[in-house]
Amino acid sequence: MKLRLSTGLLFVLISARVFAQLPALERVEPAFWWAGMKNPKLQLIVHGDKIAERTVKLTYAGVKLTSVHQVENPNYLFLDLEISAAAKPGTFNIVFTKAGARDLTYKYVLNQRDRSANRAQGVTSKDLIYLLMPDRFANGDPSNDVVKGMRETGLNHDSMYSRHGGDIQGLMNHLDYLKELGITTVWMTPEIENDEPHASYHGYAVTDHYKTDPRYGTNALYKAYVEKCHSMGLKVIKDLVHNHAGTEGWTITDMPMKSWVHQWPKYTNSNFRYTALTDPNAPASDRKQMLDGWFDRRMADMNESNPYVQNYLTQNHIWWVEYAGVDGFRLDTYPYNDPAYMADWAQKVKAEYPHFSIFGEVLDSQVAFEAYFTQGNTVNRGFDTHLPGITDAALKDAIAEALNGKDSWDGGVNRLYSTLAQDFMYQNPMRNCIFLDNHDMSRFFSVVKEDFDKYKSGMAMLLTMRGIPQLYYGDEILMTGYSNPDGLVRADFSGGWPGDKSNKFTAAGRTDKENEAFNYVKTLANYRKSSSAIQTGKQMQYAPQNGIYVYFRYDAKSTVMIVYNSNDKTSTLNTDRFAERTVGFGSGVNVVTKDKVASINELTIPAKTTVVIELKK
Repeated sequence: MKLRLSTGLLFVLISARVFAQLPALERVEPAFWWAGMKNPKLQLIVHGDKIAERTVKLTYAGVKLTSVHQVENPNYLFLDLEISAAAKPGTFNIVFTKAGARDLTYKYVLNQRDRSANRAQGVTSKDLIYLLMPDRFANGDPSNDVVKGMRETGLNHDSMYSRHGGDIQGLMNHLDYLKELGITTVWMTPEIENDEPHASYHGYAVTDHYKTDPRYGTNALYKAYVEKCHSMGLKVIKDLVHNHAGTEGWTITDMPMKSWVHQWPKYTNSNFRYTALTDPNAPASDRKQMLDGWFDRRMADMNESNPYVQNYLTQNHIWWVEYAGVDGFRLDTYPYNDPAYMADWAQKVKAEYPHFSIFGEVLDSQVAFEAYFTQGNTVNRGFDTHLPGITDAALKDAIAEALNGKDSWDGGVNRLYSTLAQDFMYQNPMRNCIFLDNHDMSRFFSVVKEDFDKYKSGMAMLLTMRGIPQLYYGDEILMTGYSNPDGLVRADFSGGWPGDKSNKFTAAGRTDKENEAFNYVKTLANYRKSSSAIQTGKQMQYAPQNGIYVYFRYDAKSTVMIVYNSNDKTSTLNTDRFAERTVGFGSGVNVVTKDKVASINELTIPAKTTVVIELKK
């Protein structure tokens, strides 16, 4: 995630401000929980006017109040509960008492866990992810475009940094489009409340961790969206931000304690250097600035070494899985987080949901820096991150170089070959999310200078390589844009708003070239649904020769041969040196065109083209 905001910052050691007319019991979070969780411990955060002056009582079979923590701010209490395996679903009162004042009562609910098979099912290399920004995809409910009382109420389609009105209902209305395309998993940028005064559409400055942004919908609608996805055979990824929170959030404007966020004598950005964490020669000051510096003036850097912060974030994320049944998490700005906390967090999430999927945003062009943060790489760290996979930016850059670069010992297709040759650094590279672009970087079609042959080659690689492929919304219809400024890659999906000049959700609304692109992606995406070799098979690559790169995906059932000709002219490929993988096969089928390949002994590959062939005996 990248943001460039110029707005001011309320930066204080601990806020002296109390909400105007703060209720005596303003909130309890999590507002409800579930019986039968693996972890019996639950910490409630209680916020209210001078709530710390009150004593706390509760009585319920199987639930024990073990500790009541007072902190620096008297508007907070932290309650430690222990919920035994014998506790039954039900309701009980938490009573807050004070001499001379009326009791305050909160009815707490323990729900029954939903153990349906299609909840928290995980996202794997069998899937194809579609990433979108809900504000820019489709507007399904104009009544929530402007919500009174929120800090940003403008709606301006002509401004890339203003809200445009897209919402969860708009996405729900177009799930059939994603299903037709061959998508199996949907990932929205955060739909959580971002009640900030500017650029609140992106979702990465959370102001209420337990609330869907009302301009997108409600918690109930979000849950209904997940359920609808599951009913259609689609999975859901939730985008999380551990590292920071919006400065207008209630825990920031009235912080429990000054150590809730990282404090500096004056405003200090992160140095944004992963090397400060990986370099054994780096000074402690560089590491501290990387981890504790703020990402942006409107994003308070959470102090994840604070146990209260740890409990608050971890429980919130588990709450969302249990409440809505999402299938995986994408973790924003992963390297900026406290490493030990993130390892503990991952273990706690996986303990509750063994099949759940997690991948972290790590954006670097070098495999070593990306692999450093992944599960199993303990030699230089002394502990395991328990992070299964990352967003594979090194592979993204290598594909772009293969498409745009000139063939040389370490350039062009050789860059792609050498990048994949470093897969030994990952415990399992199949868990990496592979992609060609996203909401923070130039769109792929622009990266290849709108060369359609290169576009198709890149898409073919994305949909046949190892890992979990991710498409960015609109790439399938050739949307363009460069990332400087970021907003240019976050344009509306045409057809998602009443009055749009064209509806790209339909073939009739797309141009011939857009339909050609859509159908190309659709063909490969739906093919990989039925190809175990592409989904979970092994990958073998051969050293490029004469600008031609060849790799195979194979298992006991089938073998798929992928050939990329990076040259500016048609090339003929003799396949004798691939005998280790082609032995026993004499012909094949072009996966895209469905044409029969009469002989695989010698192949003619057009310029700048990737050919995908399922081999036949």
